[in-house]
Amino acid sequence: MNETDSIIQTITVYLIPVLFAISLHEAAHGYVARYFGDSTAADMGRLTANPLKHIDPFGTILLPLVLSLLHLPALGFAKPVPVDFGRLRNPKKQMAFVAAAGPAANFAMGLGWTILWVVLIQVFGFDGDDFFVKMAQAGWGVNSAMCVFNLIPIPPLDGGRIVTGLLPMSLARPYARIERYGVYIFIGLILMMQFGLLTGFLVTGMHFVQSIWHLLVLPLQLLLS
Repeated sequence: MNETDSIIQTITVYLIPVLFAISLHEAAHGYVARYFGDSTAADMGRLTANPLKHIDPFGTILLPLVLSLLHLPALGFAKPVPVDFGRLRNPKKQMAFVAAAGPAANFAMGLGWTILWVVLIQVFGFDGDDFFVKMAQAGWGVNSAMCVFNLIPIPPLDGGRIVTGLLPMSLARPYARIERYGVYIFIGLILMMQFGLLTGFLVTGMHFVQSIWHLLVLPLQLLLS
């Protein structure tokens, strides 16, 4: 397989998992925000699984593709769903739940892809070279990467907002101000991955999350065996 064929195959295998991992991650933030009183995302038509509403050309398509070709976790980002934390009924406490909704959505999607993988292998008899099996594997890879990466406790990542919501107000305010440097923080984290400074943490975290999924689907595997 030449390099062009390899790139095309990578795009086709990862396209659907990446689009939905990122889109549903963002939509989950909006749904939880609406539950707690902020309808900003709903008012702007962003409470949808339609990837076209969430796509950022660089963050949603180009960045995950480049990272996967570099054999790094296929991370990416979408246009952030707007959340007005001031409209939440209990802003400081509930912002943590809004933030946690994104990684929780990735965890749920990764579990879904793992179930699909089991069904394809054990019910339909597909092998590891089948396109849909590779897509399922890409699905759990992308979602485990996004789940772990977004839980890094640094603003503006979801983990940072969770920490902000848990800290006492005297510490939460200065910690939240780190978010103004979000673009530089994201670039710094990508560079750390490129130079191997963050890859070990991410890969270990991804394997841990994936091991939970495989444990959860073990009863299904035993039932179908």
